[in-house]
Amino acid sequence: MRTIKIALLRGINVGGHKKFSKADQLDMAKQLGFQDIQIYLHTGNWIFSSEKKRNDLEAEISAAILKKYDWEVPVIVKTVSEIRNMLELCPFPKETLEKSYFILLQSVPSPANVAMLKEVSYPNELVHYTQECIYFYPAIGAGRAKMSTNFFEKILKVTATARNFNTITKLIALAS
Repeated sequence: MRTIKIALLRGINVGGHKKFSKADQLDMAKQLGFQDIQIYLHTGNWIFSSEKKRNDLEAEISAAILKKYDWEVPVIVKTVSEIRNMLELCPFPKETLEKSYFILLQSVPSPANVAMLKEVSYPNELVHYTQECIYFYPAIGAGRAKMSTNFFEKILKVTATARNFNTITKLIALAS
């Protein structure tokens, strides 16, 4: 059964690296046979419908990017309901929520790595962990925060990608 999926490509068009235009992203999604395609912004947010399973889609998109550009790009695919659920489960109050980041995890980290994450704390940085998402609020701004997607990946030993509140809500709206 064809369902709407959201693919989040990590590190596309960030800081001038891995330049991959919206038009080229759209062309690639079409070449991969996806339907009902929308590309939100230029930073690797794909909305499309497909009958394929999440793991197959993640591997297929990553392989296509590697073949065309010779870039290793992690991809995380979620359904609209999974993304909506992550938003609804965010424990932060509204004023914090709207300035928060959602660090989506590709797989469930080991309990030992989660325990290591829970031991880390920095002033002005709120973290709430779930098996699929880390809710992150850097009161001092993401650019000055000690924690980052790389930080979470290193401790948890899983692939992750971050999106801010505005991107998450827009992806849900576009996909609904």
